[in-house]
Amino acid sequence: MTNDYPIQFNVDYRDGSRNRLTTFFRLIMIIPIAIVGYIFTLPLTGTSVWGWYWEGGPEQQIWIPALGIGIFLMVLFRQKYPRWVFDFLLEASRFLSRISAYAFLLVDQYPSTDDHQSVNLDVEYPDVENDLNRFLPLVKWLLALPHYIVLIFLGIAALVVTIIAWLAIIITGRYPQGMFNFVVGVGRWWTRVSWYAFLLSTDRYPPFRLSP
Repeated sequence: MTNDYPIQFNVDYRDGSRNRLTTFFRLIMIIPIAIVGYIFTLPLTGTSVWGWYWEGGPEQQIWIPALGIGIFLMVLFRQKYPRWVFDFLLEASRFLSRISAYAFLLVDQYPSTDDHQSVNLDVEYPDVENDLNRFLPLVKWLLALPHYIVLIFLGIAALVVTIIAWLAIIITGRYPQGMFNFVVGVGRWWTRVSWYAFLLSTDRYPPFRLSP
């Protein structure tokens, strides 16, 4: 399976004992950094839409920034994707991905506001004139409809897997790697759909797969 898609997401798997204490109290420990993430999200959306985004999985949330409207207009009328907008959205996405990865037990490290830690999100900056069709953003959100349907069910499954993984960590101190890979894969899928349909960084249709 090739992994040349322009949006790549992964979380490093820790093959060893996990922190049972912080795992048990994870929903409490996540509150301070979640508030910070909320503050960052609010100016982008006008409201805070906390759901599945990955820009990474259940570890991620799907948020549709108001800046996306500006990106759409720039691509449509000027064939430009301002680099400063791209860099800001990428770093904000990475930050929210770290929060989500911590919330969904994929990592024990408390989310950093700037260090990438073990959560890896890379997005290729588009050559707009050569890589992006200026009219495609009009329908991308609609073309991605099959993905939304599939991801609803995958998101529910990932939540169930996370609950089971929480019990596994509390009892055994380990996160089963198969479960880990599934949750990361759902996050990867969400991330690619987000950057295709809403953040408009690529015209390549997201693959229907959990793998890289």
